[in-house]
Amino acid sequence: MGKIRVLSDQVANQIAAGEVVERPASVVKELLENALDAGAQRIRIDVQAGGRQMIRIADDGCGMMRDDALLAFERHATSKIRSSDDLLTLASLGFRGEALPSIASVARVHLQTRTAEASTGTELEIAGGKILRVEDCGGPAGTTFTIRDLFFNTPARKKFLKSEQTELSHIAALVTHYALAHPSRHFELHSATHALLEAAPVSRIADRIFQIFGRDTLDRLMPVAAETNFERAGIPAPPPWKREPDWQPPVPGVLRLHGFVSRPELQKLNRNSIYIFVNQRLIRDRLIQHALIEGYRNVIPPTSFPVVLLFLEMPPEEVDVNVHPAKTEVRFRQQAFVHDFVRDAVRNALVKTRPAASFLQALAEHATMTPALMPDVSPLPGEPADAGPVAPLPTTLPDGVALPPSPNLSDGGSAFPVSEPFLADDAGRFTLREPELPAVPQRLPLAQQEPADAAHETMPTLHGLASLRPLGQIDDSFILAINAEGLWIIDQHVAHERVLFEKISRERTVEQVQRQRLLMPVLVDLKPEQMPLFATVAAELERNGFEAEPFGARTIAVKAAPVGLAGAELERTLTEILEQTEREQQAENLETLRRRIAASIACHAAIKVHTPLEPAKIDWLLCELAQTEHPTSCPHGRPIALRYSLREIQRAFQRI
Repeated sequence: MGKIRVLSDQVANQIAAGEVVERPASVVKELLENALDAGAQRIRIDVQAGGRQMIRIADDGCGMMRDDALLAFERHATSKIRSSDDLLTLASLGFRGEALPSIASVARVHLQTRTAEASTGTELEIAGGKILRVEDCGGPAGTTFTIRDLFFNTPARKKFLKSEQTELSHIAALVTHYALAHPSRHFELHSATHALLEAAPVSRIADRIFQIFGRDTLDRLMPVAAETNFERAGIPAPPPWKREPDWQPPVPGVLRLHGFVSRPELQKLNRNSIYIFVNQRLIRDRLIQHALIEGYRNVIPPTSFPVVLLFLEMPPEEVDVNVHPAKTEVRFRQQAFVHDFVRDAVRNALVKTRPAASFLQALAEHATMTPALMPDVSPLPGEPADAGPVAPLPTTLPDGVALPPSPNLSDGGSAFPVSEPFLADDAGRFTLREPELPAVPQRLPLAQQEPADAAHETMPTLHGLASLRPLGQIDDSFILAINAEGLWIIDQHVAHERVLFEKISRERTVEQVQRQRLLMPVLVDLKPEQMPLFATVAAELERNGFEAEPFGARTIAVKAAPVGLAGAELERTLTEILEQTEREQQAENLETLRRRIAASIACHAAIKVHTPLEPAKIDWLLCELAQTEHPTSCPHGRPIALRYSLREIQRAFQRI
C-alpha cells in the first residue's frame, strides 16, 4: 500500500487555520474585513475572556441568502473573484475563501444573516467544521457571527495564547486601527463589562484621530500628502530580443499618499508605531518601512523610529496582495519607484513644516525614551527583536470600571499598542499620553466634542529662526535667544553640525568639496578587517575631500582632508566612518554612504561644547542655521533648538 494519502477536508482546514487563525485577533481581523467588504456602515464587536470564550461581530451589511451562507464555509468559496485575472484588480479586503472554513474548523460558530430583500434570514451552527443545525430565523438585515471556544479541538494551539488582557489588547489595537482607516463608518468594541471603543462616523481621518485620542495627539503629528503618476517611473523598456515572454509595459496610473507623520522630537524605540495601509488594507511591508526610515534619516537618531499613519492608494494592478495567507504582506510592481516616492514625500513634509521642539515636550519625551522604563519582555513568536512589548490595557476606564493591572505589559515607548505577531508592525494605537491606552476613547457624544481644526495654539515651527536675538551662552555650550514666539535654547555644536552637513552635501553634489593639504601626512592605523572596507569607500572619501592611500599592511596615509578637520579629529572621523561601514555594509546604498560620511565630517568639524563664542559668531551661526533645510535636528538626530513658548511661560507664571 502506498504511503501518500489525500488529507481529509477537516484536517486540511485545520492546517489552513494554522496559517490564518493564530489568535483571537486573527478571527476579528478576518470577520471585520468581511463586514467592511459587505458594505457595513455600523460594526459592533463583543469579546469575552480576551476572545477565548466568545467573539461576536454584528454588522448591517448586505447579508447572505441561505445557499450562500452554507457555501461560504466551503474551502475557497468566495464572492470576491471569479478567475485568476480578478487577482490583478482586487478591490476587496478578503478574497481567498479560506477564513470562514478555517475558523469553523477550530471553533464553535453561530451565524445569523439576512439580506434586506428577504423576509426571513438564515441561522447556522457549526462545530469543528461539522454543520449541526440550519434553519430559518428572524432578525435585522446584515450578518452576525458568534465564535465560541476558540481552539477547543486543538488544545496544543490554545496553550500558546497569552493572558486575557494581552489578547484583548491585540483586538483593541486591530479595531482601533481599522476605525482610523475607515472614518466614515461606525465602530464599537465591547468587553464583558465595558466599552473599549465607540467611534461615530466622521468625514476626515484627522477628525477620527481627534475623536478617539484628543487634540494633544493630533497636534503632535504632521499631515503628509503627495501624488505622482506611475508613468514618471522612468523604467526603460528592454529591447525586444531581451524581453521575457510575459513582459508587459508599465501600466500608467496615479499613486497617492496621505496620512500623518510625527514631528522629529517624537521618537520611539521600535517600529511598532509605523502603520501602513495600501488601498485601505492593513499591511506589514519592509519596503515602505525602510522608505520611512530613510525619510527621517539625519533627522532622528538611527536607533529611533517615528510615529506614522500612512495610506497609499494605487491601481490594483500595481500591487500584488496575494502573497500571504493572512493578507498582511504585499508586493509592489515597481518597488524602487514606490520606495523613493514615500521617502521623498516624508522628507518634503519635514522640510516644509520645519517643526520646532517644545522645551517641555522634549523633557517629557526624554523620560519616555529612558531605557530604565522599558520592561524586560521577550518578542512575541515570529517577531523581530525590535518588535517591542505589548501595550497594556488601561487600569482605569472612563466609566469607572477598573481592570486588574498586568505586570507583564507596558507601553514600551510606543504610540500604539502592538497587535498580533503577524501584525506587530502594523497595529496599535495613536495616543501619546502615558500611561493611558489607545483603545479607550473620550466618552463624549460627537456633537459635544471640539472639531479637529478648532482654534488652538499653533504648532511651533522653526520659520522664525532668522528673527532670533541672541542673549548669550549657557556653560559656553548653549545659545540663549529670544523672539516674539518665546525663549529659545540652541545647542551650538549640533547647530553648526547641521550647517556643515548641508554645506558638505551641496558641495559633494557639484563635486566642489573644499579640502586642505596637510603639511605632513597623517598616518592612521586600522584593524585588519578595516583595510578591505577602506577600499570600498575610498572613492567616496576622495569625493568628500579626503586624499588617502594605503601605507603598509594596516596603515593609511592621509595627505589632504576636508576643511575643518585636523589632528585627532581627522583620525577619529576616518575610524568612525569605517566602523559604521563595518556594521551597515550589508544593507547600505551609495546615497546612505554619502550622507553618513558627510555627517561624520560635520560632527567632528563643528564647534565644540564649552567653546566661548563672540557675539558676531553667534549671529553668523543663527543666520546660517535659519537657511538650512532641516534646522530641526543634527544629522545624528539630536534636537538643535528648543522653544519655551510665550504661552508656556505665561502658564508657568499662572498668567493663564
